[in-house]
Amino acid sequence: MDALRALLTEVGRENLAVGRLYEGHVNALALVLRYADAAVIGALARDAREGHLFGVWNTEPAEGGLALDAEGGLHGAKNYASGAGFVTRPLVTARLPDGRRLMLVMRMEAGRRADLSAWRVHGMRATATGTVDFSGLGLRDGTVIGAPDDYGRQPFFFAGAWRFLAVQLGGIEAVIETHRAHLAATDRAGDPHQQARFGRAMVAAETSRLLVERAARLAAAEEGAPERIIAYVNLARAAVEQAGLDVIALAQRSIGLAGFLESHPLEGLMRDLATYLRQPAPDAALTGMAAHVMAAREPLHALWPDAPAPEPAPRPTKVFG
Repeated sequence: MDALRALLTEVGRENLAVGRLYEGHVNALALVLRYADAAVIGALARDAREGHLFGVWNTEPAEGGLALDAEGGLHGAKNYASGAGFVTRPLVTARLPDGRRLMLVMRMEAGRRADLSAWRVHGMRATATGTVDFSGLGLRDGTVIGAPDDYGRQPFFFAGAWRFLAVQLGGIEAVIETHRAHLAATDRAGDPHQQARFGRAMVAAETSRLLVERAARLAAAEEGAPERIIAYVNLARAAVEQAGLDVIALAQRSIGLAGFLESHPLEGLMRDLATYLRQPAPDAALTGMAAHVMAAREPLHALWPDAPAPEPAPRPTKVFG
């Protein structure tokens, strides 16, 4: 888990759009590994090794969402499908006649059936996000993953947010690196006001790193009540979002108008990060965490106790001949 978290942050640091698509790829494969049977896992693992890009598309319009009929035919669409121009193995949720939702990994050609015309956004344009219509396809064109309603099982569903937080952390670090490089290049790194702003950005980044690291470990361990794990991940969500917004504002104030020019590296970085920070239901995540903590009977320090330190490795015994 630590290696995956570090990799997600590294990819996000290099390119947030790539990080978003890679996180979706990882999420889809994690769901396959968790809920599919061995034969399906083997087949889809081969697809991944052969270069197919996976993704998770679960958002759909208020009307015309994806449904699976009794004969195995698909009707409807998914919108805000990240990587619709690139993903060839999307994991989607389809509503069954009884109202439950079933996961399917569809076999598709890159960009086929994708409408990217509405993706005119402030940032993250390179993710090729759009609407995909699945009407006319069916079970024959995909693979069923798990049982109905497995997709929303907790804490895996909500606690998995730590993955996109790890990517966002990489974007935060990239903004700070650009901030630092600009101050060095303009010979302003010694100014105390610039140092104060940069120091606040560093505090925000390091706080985020520590929270994301702990959120990932709690989510992976799945020990204790699901609600408590989710509450901590939501705490990290709120902190990383605020850190990202603060780091952008601090860099803008330090760099000034130059940072808004398209030729300056900060311009694209802050557009992508500001857009990626707009994850769904931030207020619900924050208030849900606060409600959980206020209702808990334990003292605050006992809500998420530190894991015990690992036992030290035994010292080698010297053997004399």
